Order: sequence, then C-alpha cells, then structure tokens
Amino acid sequence: MTPPAAPLPTVCAALGDATRWEILTRLGEGPKSASALARELPVSRQAIVKHLEVLREVGLIESEQRGREIVHLALGTRLGQLARELDRIGHSWETRLRTIKQLAEQPPPTTPNPAEEPPHD
Repeated sequence: MTPPAAPLPTVCAALGDATRWEILTRLGEGPKSASALARELPVSRQAIVKHLEVLREVGLIESEQRGREIVHLALGTRLGQLARELDRIGHSWETRLRTIKQLAEQPPPTTPNPAEEPPHD
C-alpha cells in the first residue's frame, strides 16, 4: 500500500540525494528489485532499501510482491505533478525575465533640457 503523497517540497528534498535520484532514474526504465539496483549501483543492498523507503514515503515509488521478490516502480502520476509544478515555476520566471528584458531595452525617457527651452516673454 502506498502512503499519502508528501508535499512537493518534501519530494524535492528526497530527490536532493544523488543516490535516490539515480534509483528513481533506474526505476523510470522499469520495475526493479533492491538486489537488481544494488548490482547496478555502487551502493549496498541495505542502503538501497533505505533509499527506496524514502522514495516510497514521499509517494514517488510503490513496491509490490512478485513471487519471492519485491519490485519497485516509479509512479508517473506523482512525477507528473512535480513536473507540472516545476514547469509552472519556470514559466513564471521566464515571464518575469522577459518583462525585465523589455524594460531594460526601452530607451530612457527624454526630459526637456531647461537650457534648450526658448525664453519666456
């Protein structure tokens, strides 16, 4: 059973670990057991199991029994939520940067030079 999904900042914190990122990347290729991941990565099986538990707790993977093995799968729905939120943030920044660029490229406003004004009669 998959626990409720953690808030996205918690998900991002979990992905801040390079090993967990690599595990999630490998699970994105297809379901794998902790033993299979340990053979592919320079990390012990026990460490892999701990990393998998963190990924499961934040709702990025689920685990299921297949015969005598437990396999772990990446959850596309949760990853999609994270991708959409990051896209929204990125779009917001792009809009701000475009506005700043447009303002920076505008010619400065001209003000009349008092020395060039005709004398008042």
